[in-house]
Amino acid sequence: MTRGRIVALTATVVAGLIVGIGSAWLWLTRTDPAGKRIGPWLVNLDAGSTDASMYTRARIALNALLALDRRETLYYIAQQDDAGRPLRAECRYLVSGSIPAARWWSVTAYADDIFLFPNPDKKYSVSGENPTGRTLGSFRMVTGPTPPVTGGIEWVPTPGKGGLLLTLRLYNPMPELQADPGALAAPSIQLQGDCP
Repeated sequence: MTRGRIVALTATVVAGLIVGIGSAWLWLTRTDPAGKRIGPWLVNLDAGSTDASMYTRARIALNALLALDRRETLYYIAQQDDAGRPLRAECRYLVSGSIPAARWWSVTAYADDIFLFPNPDKKYSVSGENPTGRTLGSFRMVTGPTPPVTGGIEWVPTPGKGGLLLTLRLYNPMPELQADPGALAAPSIQLQGDCP
């Protein structure tokens, strides 16, 4: 084999590795996982299932999410608001809707690195246990770098800049949601005021 062929073969192998690894990384980190979109929320129907593909399992492992079967827990993820704009930590959002049909629920704010935002009060989520912001079967919460001006609403701080991800978890969802996670009356995510 000539030196020119060895160089060409080596270049082909290296290019193949770069394309292969790059496309796998893009698929695992930048594409929507298989699932169902309900408003701004996406639910992965295979999370925690023995039927999950190797790609779904890899995405869940990469994002450090310990997923349970949907009979136990349903996970709805939002990375955009109702208008389809990407969620950002430096902006203020009103998240509101009906109390989900589950034994227990929570909405948690994560930075785009999938870690919790640092804050001295250690306030990361709102759940069915938070009395503020709940009225007659509905809830309201605000995310953003500063607290809301008016009281009577739960606030989850999102200091800093960059992406924001919201996770709605439903523990022991009602049988109708287990059968059809798309039947959720999805909470609204609305941008409040101007966003820097």
